[in-house]
Amino acid sequence: MNQKHQEDLSHIRSMMERSSRFISLSGLSGVFAGLFALAGSIYAYQLFKHYGIEYFDGKQKTYSYDLIIELAFIASAILILALGSGIFFTLRKSKKFDLPVWTNTTKKMLLNLAIPLLVGGVFCMALLYHQLFALIAPVTLLFYGLALINAGKYTFSDIKYLGTCEIVLGCISLFYLGYGLIFWAIGFGILHILYGLIMFKKYK
Repeated sequence: MNQKHQEDLSHIRSMMERSSRFISLSGLSGVFAGLFALAGSIYAYQLFKHYGIEYFDGKQKTYSYDLIIELAFIASAILILALGSGIFFTLRKSKKFDLPVWTNTTKKMLLNLAIPLLVGGVFCMALLYHQLFALIAPVTLLFYGLALINAGKYTFSDIKYLGTCEIVLGCISLFYLGYGLIFWAIGFGILHILYGLIMFKKYK
């Protein structure tokens, strides 16, 4: 009787968890997002060399319009690939464990994630407009971290730790302007891979 009571409580807790949190996130989506970010960082570095820019010489740089367009294309491609892999692995996990995907919780999570990201996107557009290129990498890390923490209350709490790490990294990078590509690769690449592997092992 006592064992049945415990099983009933566990079942109720499981149902409450499913209804209040988006738990279809897959660790593999984080791993692939990180791999895409690392590949994009390496390609961007090679692109700087192609345009005759020594990225790590510590000097103030002026970027041509063509280079900015290509960098924006790389960033867009990484975003599309990361989102695509995230959707694919989320749908695969939800199907495997018979979890609903599009719920009120999902909508709340996406809204809380989107608001800081959209504000950060406008901020970055302003930095581009004023040619303050060195601040773009720190700003993307800071607003992304804020977005993760903001959305964390509607999904796995572990995502808040990733958000905190992104914010700390963004704050550090503010004092090392000119090395944004390294911090960007660490934040969006390495941290995502580590987070994804931990999540995959913990919630597989």
